[in-house]
Amino acid sequence: MPLHHYLIVAAALFCTGLAIAITKRHFIGILLGIELMLNAVNINLVAFSRHDPEKLSGQLFALFVIVVAAAEVTVALAIILRVYGRYNTVDPDEVNDLKK
Repeated sequence: MPLHHYLIVAAALFCTGLAIAITKRHFIGILLGIELMLNAVNINLVAFSRHDPEKLSGQLFALFVIVVAAAEVTVALAIILRVYGRYNTVDPDEVNDLKK
């Protein structure tokens, strides 16, 4: 398959993730949008790595992105649980003050 097919799929996935991250009202939906955007970046990195088979740097960068995404989800879910425990909601619009 040519490189531009991968890039089109990754661009569509990134735009979908961006739209989800902007329009969702819950923290979980925002996290899902961010994860979709990170997966689009991974598709781009692996596609460019496959385009130049002598260098594996794209695949290594994709591995680092996966590790960072896993750490980001872990921290974000801990924050979400903490916010829910304090405010009894996961709606970011309702959590507008630092003290309660």
